[in-house]
Amino acid sequence: MKNRFKLLALDMDGTLLTSEQTISPDTSRWIQKAKDQGVHVCLSTGRSFGSAWPYGDELGLTTPLITVNGSEVWRAPHDLYQRSLMDPALISDMHDIAVKEDCWYWAYSVDRVYNKDSWIGGIMDMEWLKFGFHTEDDDARHRILMKLQDMGGLEITNSSPHNLEVNPQGINKAAGIRTVCGLLGLEMSEVIAVGDSMNDLAAIEAAGLGVAMGNAQQVVRESADFVTASNDEDGIAEVIRKFIF
Repeated sequence: MKNRFKLLALDMDGTLLTSEQTISPDTSRWIQKAKDQGVHVCLSTGRSFGSAWPYGDELGLTTPLITVNGSEVWRAPHDLYQRSLMDPALISDMHDIAVKEDCWYWAYSVDRVYNKDSWIGGIMDMEWLKFGFHTEDDDARHRILMKLQDMGGLEITNSSPHNLEVNPQGINKAAGIRTVCGLLGLEMSEVIAVGDSMNDLAAIEAAGLGVAMGNAQQVVRESADFVTASNDEDGIAEVIRKFIF
């Protein structure tokens, strides 16, 4: 039987990577088998290219990849196709919110990641991609969310239950995967998207097959077509065995 799925879009943290931040031998082996079958394997992550690529290199990937929750789409490793920048004024406003709430925060510029311990002046002169907040205080996180929603023009997700990740409106992993499909001549119906957090939700809902990891947040599991094993139990290997072979 000809396989209907041609693209496997994989989130990294909590999905491809174990809790130890490694790719297990079994998952790696099944990814290679999928590649041998002609399936494109695409990393789709909130990480920057520099933080994501060592794992892509480990897997021998030559396909497009999606970084910073879709703010960057790479035609191939080191070959940038598209980049969506965030208005520095929004970064400045979010920084003010983070300081007022006294929470951990970080922001991705084109060149590097800044955080609470390494923040700099000159926000308006830099090229920004994403801003993030982290707090285990549910009330504080809710207040931050309300302020962000009032600002408008933002795509608000998370990569863990305790954080909020903010990209320009309309920039998410689903949009990134659509762009990759355009580059590869594929349809969204030919995509398997796998993830565990709110920043994977749009992709899981838009793909031909949306898969949540066993360790995924509840709303992500409820929205998926299939729930696989956890990231520490080779959930991706299970997906490849079940839907590609």
